[in-house]
Amino acid sequence: MTDPELPTQLLIQSNKADTMPVKTRDGDKLGSVHAYMINKRSGHTAYAILSIGGFLGMGKAYYPLPFQLLAFEPTSDSYVVTIDRRVLEGGPSWAANPPIFDQAYADRVASYYEVSREDLSLGGGVPIDAGR
Repeated sequence: MTDPELPTQLLIQSNKADTMPVKTRDGDKLGSVHAYMINKRSGHTAYAILSIGGFLGMGKAYYPLPFQLLAFEPTSDSYVVTIDRRVLEGGPSWAANPPIFDQAYADRVASYYEVSREDLSLGGGVPIDAGR
């Protein structure tokens, strides 16, 4: 929670991502942002990797969420997941060994969440309309 006397900052250092809380639409604590996946060409944040659960570093699960499915909530200085928690928890995730985040994996994530796919080819770098 932020100090009500201090203004919310709109920039966050990437190495401070794990301090950014994430809540459900109902306002319940869900987890935190573990990392941001940034398109090197455009500088666009394509995904937030959410860290959910665990105790003392054990049992955490990581969920790649298309960044457009997060809404910034300035009063609590947190992100709110705009989809149902059950949908998120049923989505692509990992516990110990992160996958290679290549085009196939990015397409799997986009398909699951029904968002436009991110073109990760060396010649691309912009979202591609997935016909939705």
